[in-house]
Amino acid sequence: MRPGNCIGRGALGLALFRLCQICPLLFALSFTSLSPAQDVLTYHNDVARTGLDPGETTLTLGSVNSSSFGKLFVLSVDGKVDAQPLYASNVVLPGNGTHNVLVVATEHDSVFAFDAGDGALLWHVSVLVTGETPSDDRGCGQVTPEIGVTATPVIDRSSGPNGTIYMVAMSKDNSSHYHQRLHALELTTGNEEFGGPVEVQATYPGAGDNSSGGNLIFDPAQYKERPGLLLLDRLVYTFWSSHCDIRPYTGWIISYNESTLAQVSVLNITPNGKEGSVWASGAGPAADASGNIYFLAANGTFDTTLDAQRFPSQGDYGNAFLKLSTTNNKLAVADYFNMSNTVAESNADEDLGSGGALVLPDMVGSTGATRHLAVGAGKDQNIYVVDRDNMGKFDPSTNNIYQELASALGGQEFGMPAFFNNRIYYGAAGDSLRTFQFTNAQLQTSPVSQTGITFTYPGTTPGISANGASNAILWAVENTDPAVLHAYDASDLSHELYNSNQAGARDQFGTGNKFITPTIANGQVFVGTTNGVGVFGLLTSTGPDFSVSVSPSSASVTAGQSATYTLTVTSVGGFNQAVALSCSGAPSLASCTISPSSVTPSGSGAATATTTVTTTASTMAPRRWPASPKFPAAADRVAPLVFLLMLARLGVAKATRLRSRLEFACVFASVALWAGCGGGGTHNLGTPPGIYTLAVTGTSTSGSSTLTHVVNLTLTVQ
Repeated sequence: MRPGNCIGRGALGLALFRLCQICPLLFALSFTSLSPAQDVLTYHNDVARTGLDPGETTLTLGSVNSSSFGKLFVLSVDGKVDAQPLYASNVVLPGNGTHNVLVVATEHDSVFAFDAGDGALLWHVSVLVTGETPSDDRGCGQVTPEIGVTATPVIDRSSGPNGTIYMVAMSKDNSSHYHQRLHALELTTGNEEFGGPVEVQATYPGAGDNSSGGNLIFDPAQYKERPGLLLLDRLVYTFWSSHCDIRPYTGWIISYNESTLAQVSVLNITPNGKEGSVWASGAGPAADASGNIYFLAANGTFDTTLDAQRFPSQGDYGNAFLKLSTTNNKLAVADYFNMSNTVAESNADEDLGSGGALVLPDMVGSTGATRHLAVGAGKDQNIYVVDRDNMGKFDPSTNNIYQELASALGGQEFGMPAFFNNRIYYGAAGDSLRTFQFTNAQLQTSPVSQTGITFTYPGTTPGISANGASNAILWAVENTDPAVLHAYDASDLSHELYNSNQAGARDQFGTGNKFITPTIANGQVFVGTTNGVGVFGLLTSTGPDFSVSVSPSSASVTAGQSATYTLTVTSVGGFNQAVALSCSGAPSLASCTISPSSVTPSGSGAATATTTVTTTASTMAPRRWPASPKFPAAADRVAPLVFLLMLARLGVAKATRLRSRLEFACVFASVALWAGCGGGGTHNLGTPPGIYTLAVTGTSTSGSSTLTHVVNLTLTVQ
């Protein structure tokens, strides 16, 4: 609590103090979210992981082109966006109306909620515990320079009073201990729910890596939650990846009750071996309608000695295509497939686990039998189609699998395909994006179409928008600098509708980020980058306009220091008018200034300005007690004397009781007065520590027309 001004009052000449920092009044407002119109609440749209937005009416084959479609704005955040942005439509925020909410999680352990339509910040929270920072990269360049929220969260709009965001965050405390925590954040506020967060801790019977006394022990320092979270039958499933191949580690799957955050079930898929983690380049494990879970395990121990049911004798499933049952909420391996050369592939780090699994809809084969299939691919460039009712298990001499397309891809697969209209779409590293057709529940061996360009490492995980069976558009992101968003006719990938380089600098949105998949919803496309999210949609005006960007997008200072950011105002379509710049959202005892406060970009270039956020350091200064009308100078002298006399009185009365409650009250009032007023000095605590999001607004008015663009910047005060 920050001390306030002391006021001379009362017959005893004592001064009372008042508070200068008042806790806000908290109150609850009853409201009901409108029925969701179009949501993306989990990785790749659904638990089958199809990547399909089937109800898109705005983005059509005719409207998506560089003349009418492009970048609307860029949302700035405080770290890498490795998790897919999620979209919740028609969310009613207490006292703040109805919004289509875009949820963005970062590797800086932050979560942002933006209005998807105009980019306004609705709320922002840091999930770090006091005294902690995001984890370092643990000596592995896969997620660097920091590890916070890596996996795509999952949202349940029926959980809690207003919907809940579930996510895992990694952090490091000031004793260099690492933490993994499951968080449940209220969708409308970002507040923690259900007593969260909870520490991720687990043991499992086994003698493998990091075991003791017959049990494996989950070490939070050795893992990151890389695959997207899975929400299934009110349970949240987490899947754990290693940092590169830095041992010791094994393959953990842990589930939690979504309403209590209590741990429900634990499974380890290499309990008596090593490695075999689950990473899938960020792809979330898939599920079928019966509650079974499917994923591809990474390189690790596989027991080639099988039991009578042809399962690995020691329970080790490294490099396998796995099916888990969840009967009675208990995780167990129900079936699997593994290649005949699986040991050699694991030894060569040519694992299946770089890719994600996709559960296909039921298909009818040539004999009239209904097939229940799933598909996956990894580093060996083969496409594996498994029968979910009989996956094939392991045979050292042959692959007993429903269908295998050898060397179907022109590169290693890092990510997963999309599915639409009986076609599967793969974008392997260094390969063109290819689509393969299913006919009579069989995948044709050659692609029916492919893109004219290849996608550099790590390839691309596409998404698809369509209005039922029409206007199907395939969206893919190229991991370059700057990143490129591509749109293709899903029926013919040789027909490119749009890419973000076609309009020059107008639609550039930042540096590419590996393993990102685009989110498509309600006529917009959202793409994560290394420091923000590019937002695309139909352009409302083809006339002159401008854009505003900031670099760096985040800065960290100690209270008393200043942070500077460079604003760039870029002309679009020949824009050459003055743009007024303003800043809002600075924390208490801090200021935000922009110099110059107005810039005019040339019709084909850009203009810059400097934003400076100045904070205030904590100080202690001598002060005199403020005068009272009745005691203009006495308070300054009398109060200390009263304080000392009362202390002396207590010393004399050490062996006796205080004679009256009044005497005790006087002592208490004196001590409270002296402490509350800083012992006769003024204590200015300075700008409070925390993570703050400030908004810079650029406004240009010409006649009756006003153009406004907002960019956010982040300030961390330590």
